[in-house]
Amino acid sequence: MAEVESSLAVPPDLETAAFFDVDNTIMQGASMFHLARGLHRRHFFTTREILAAAWKQAYFRLVGVEDPGHVAETRASALAFIAGHPVRELEELGEEIFDEVMAHRIWPGTRALTQLHLDRGQRVWLVTAAPVEIARTIARRLGLTGALGTVSEQVDGVYTGRLVGEMMHGPAKAEAVAALAAREGLDLSRCSAYSDSYNDLPMLRLVGDPVVVNPDRRLREHARAHGWQVRDYRTGRRAARAGLLGAALAGAVAGGFGAAATIRRRGR
Repeated sequence: MAEVESSLAVPPDLETAAFFDVDNTIMQGASMFHLARGLHRRHFFTTREILAAAWKQAYFRLVGVEDPGHVAETRASALAFIAGHPVRELEELGEEIFDEVMAHRIWPGTRALTQLHLDRGQRVWLVTAAPVEIARTIARRLGLTGALGTVSEQVDGVYTGRLVGEMMHGPAKAEAVAALAAREGLDLSRCSAYSDSYNDLPMLRLVGDPVVVNPDRRLREHARAHGWQVRDYRTGRRAARAGLLGAALAGAVAGGFGAAATIRRRGR
C-alpha cells in the first residue's frame, strides 16, 4: 500500500493555487442567505427585520438605484446582527447549518474542479463576502486549504458588531488574493480563479487562468469576448432565474443583515 501511495503522490506546487468564489460558484444560492435561515431558526433576529432589510437591498440591486447614505450605513453595520455573540457560538452553529442547508447545495462540477487543483498539488482557497468563520467551515468540510472572508471585530472572543476593514467584495477580493500571493510566494500568472459574478472581475483579471462558473449575463459576455473558459452547471429556467436574482440575493442578505441590526438598535 505504501508503495502504491508513494507512486501516485504528486509533489506540491507551491507557486500555483486556485481561488474560488462561493455563492453560485461553489454553492447553489447565497451562503449568507443559507446562514440567515439557520440563524433565524435559532432566534438571532425576527422575520420582519430580515425580510424588510433584505427586500430593500434586493430592490436597490435589481433596479440599480442606491442611496449613498443608505449604502454607507449598511456597510458600516454589516454583520452587526452577531454583536454580543461569542465567536465560538457562530463557529459551532456554522457546522450545524452547513450540514442542514449547505452540504447538499454544493455544485458537483465545481467541487470536482477544486479536487482537480488539489490533485495537481496546488492549494485551493475560497474567497467570499460571507463571514470568514463560515467560509473556513465550508473550506474545511470540502477539504480545501483555507478561506478569505469578511472579518467581524471581536474582543475577548465576543463579536462587537463592527467590521475589520471592508467586506470581502469586488476589488477587496483582488486585494486579499494579491496579499495572500505575496505572503505565500505564489506566481499569480500561473494561478486560477473561478467566479459567477461580474463584480469579481478584479480577482479574475489578477490571475493567468480566469474561469467563469454559472456566470451572470455581463460576466458571460466578458468571458466570451476575452476567450475565457465558461462552465455552466445550471439548466434552462434555473439558469435564467439565477442570472437575474443571484447577485441581488447575495448582496441583499449581506447588507440586509446589517440593516436589520440597525433597525433593531433604533427601536431600543
